[in-house]
Amino acid sequence: MVALPLDIPLSDQTYSSSSSSSSLAPEDQWIAKLDFDSFGRDVTALGKELLQETGDADVKHLEKIVNWRNIAALIGLSTCWMSPNPITIAALSTWTYASWTMIAHHTCHGGYNRVEAGRFHSRGFGLGLTNRLVDWLDWIMPEAWNLEHGRLHHYRLNESKDPDLVQRNLHFLHDDRIPMPFRYAAVMFFLPIWKWYYYAPNTYKELKMNEWVRSGKELPADIDPEEAATLFSLIDPNRSSLRQIVKPHEVLFKVLGPMIVGRLLAVPALLCAIPGVGFTLAGNALMNLVLAELLTNVHAFVTIVTNHAGEDMYTYDDAVRPKTGSFYVRQIVGSVNYDAGSDPVDFVHGFLNYQIEHHCWPDLSMLQYQRGAPRLKAICEKHGVPYVQENVMERLRKTVDVMVGRKRMRPFPTQYEPAKDKAGAAGVTWKKTNGSIDED
Repeated sequence: MVALPLDIPLSDQTYSSSSSSSSLAPEDQWIAKLDFDSFGRDVTALGKELLQETGDADVKHLEKIVNWRNIAALIGLSTCWMSPNPITIAALSTWTYASWTMIAHHTCHGGYNRVEAGRFHSRGFGLGLTNRLVDWLDWIMPEAWNLEHGRLHHYRLNESKDPDLVQRNLHFLHDDRIPMPFRYAAVMFFLPIWKWYYYAPNTYKELKMNEWVRSGKELPADIDPEEAATLFSLIDPNRSSLRQIVKPHEVLFKVLGPMIVGRLLAVPALLCAIPGVGFTLAGNALMNLVLAELLTNVHAFVTIVTNHAGEDMYTYDDAVRPKTGSFYVRQIVGSVNYDAGSDPVDFVHGFLNYQIEHHCWPDLSMLQYQRGAPRLKAICEKHGVPYVQENVMERLRKTVDVMVGRKRMRPFPTQYEPAKDKAGAAGVTWKKTNGSIDED
């Protein structure tokens, strides 16, 4: 989510895996010993096995998760007229959280494209206003998220081109003149509002910049395409060039508007029609919805922003081709898993506790990540590749330390990667923005 830009430019330089290990730090010595090709073959083989094992059980598992989400929605909506209370707030929060992290996330990646799962298919899920209202109503515009997350983040993980590169978007907090308590306070302030304040406008920025460039236009000279867009930056008088591409009124009406109208206004409005007590009940509902929104932002921050951050996570100064040994290594040592193994535990984590597996094979189902995690961990142990798995609250601590500038993420010595794995300065290109990269 947040990050510091890498100063080393991408290049088409040729690298050799025969470099000496004498300059490597002790914690990086494994890199010089790794057979990238052999490791890549093992990870590829496991991915194919998991893909072949996908079937009716995955659909039934998805239906169970959808049912759990629907139960939360039912509890929240049926009690939202009551005075603000923890049960209603938690249920409404879980409704929003599960709809994004589990159902929309894995559907938009194409995790259920190869099975008969009804509308849970990446080619239509959430796309267009009607489908957005039915499938996935949130602050984020699905078309923008498919590009920003499904392509730029997944295939440029922790590179300077990764819009979610942790260390960048709060770079102003790294100023030595800012006392450390104020830095932590700033993070706490953004934690319950980050999705609509930062993530929604920034995903839309990536979509509009992609459209701008694909139309043959040059980006304005004073725009840094790697700088995040926020609601504040869109109204900043000094950012007029950004507003040429990302229109503030479009962000308000097309990106944020459906959630404001379809959730925060529509639900209380229905209660207003009840004679005598309608406005009181509507006020209660609005308060419950707002508090649930703050809670779900915190929940999502803790389980999403922490996936690729910490002093033990790597950053990269160039790009590699998908499904190569180097690509798999980067996804694994640039990602972290949490406690996992059962549906209740995984549901609480939004199935984001299998981030390592998800980044190796983005288009698998939730069930296959659950089944594949122990097998991928064994492959990593066999080849000596670090596989980081910790409690999510410990990862939160490490993430915040990076965000406030107390710690830095670890630069990966990319000169050790095979030259044939390199993608060059342009990186990966594609035709579509949703589903599996195999479909391009």
